[in-house]
Amino acid sequence: MWLLLLLGTLLWGVLWFLRDRLVLPPSDAFVFITGCDSGFGRHLALRLDRRGFRVLAACLTPTGAENLKQAASPRLCTTLLDVTDPQNIQQVAEWVGTLVGERGLFGLVNNAGITGIIGPTPWLNLEDYRKVLEVNTLGPIGVTLALLPLLRQSRGRIINISSVLGRLAANGGGYCVSKYGVEAFSDSLRRDIAHFGVRVSIVEPGFFRTAATDLESVEGILQASWNRLSPATRATYGENFLSKYLQAQRLIINLICDGDLGKVSGCLEHALTARYPRTRYSPGWDAKLLWLPASYLPASLVDAILTFVLPK
Repeated sequence: MWLLLLLGTLLWGVLWFLRDRLVLPPSDAFVFITGCDSGFGRHLALRLDRRGFRVLAACLTPTGAENLKQAASPRLCTTLLDVTDPQNIQQVAEWVGTLVGERGLFGLVNNAGITGIIGPTPWLNLEDYRKVLEVNTLGPIGVTLALLPLLRQSRGRIINISSVLGRLAANGGGYCVSKYGVEAFSDSLRRDIAHFGVRVSIVEPGFFRTAATDLESVEGILQASWNRLSPATRATYGENFLSKYLQAQRLIINLICDGDLGKVSGCLEHALTARYPRTRYSPGWDAKLLWLPASYLPASLVDAILTFVLPK
């Protein structure tokens, strides 16, 4: 009985492994990527450009767009996009439609995102949450809806970049909330458009060294959050609270953050080129060994661990 179960499991594993490595023929299909000024978006744009894709890279700033064009081949095209501006989204969608023509858009990678203000929830206000949700959650929804007709046209792929913090909220602020929203949107979208042959994947990176995890940036955000609190509120936390909180953040960043962005762009590339893309990808050792397993533990146990790591 157990031997048959073991053999069946091994056979399933081998078949899954072989199926996972089936790829589509080489292609110069069009792929649209948001947030290409730096980080994952820029890394993926250059990677796909070298592979021969027709990359349409959306950047927030002219400087980011110009720097990317200088590093890429003449095939790569850039445009400016603020994902919080519906009119700008519509203009860019029309630009994409003009370029792709009857071929349609094969790939959409919703990468643009911000960290926003982080820290204990009582330090925050509603506007702190709203700013992050507009970029990280409503932004991908708006871009996807605008480009969906072009994606249906080519039976393409949509990849939404979420985070392991979309599975387990390890800190206060809009970031975790926004990534939970991306997860829900992706799950419903995947089922709703399967009829049209469009596939949807979610990439949930662990902690990587990007502008969002730059130690000076994180410390500056926390210090600014602390400084805007009233003297009475700061007094309730005590003089040493901020230093302990900053120390915990330094420890997490120094011990966990991975500098190899290729682990993320490799998953994104697989989602675009595999014959059978996965529903979810979790790049990073901490995602696989720490955050995802923790998300299945009893909430009381996770609360105890995080409370021990981060002062409350």
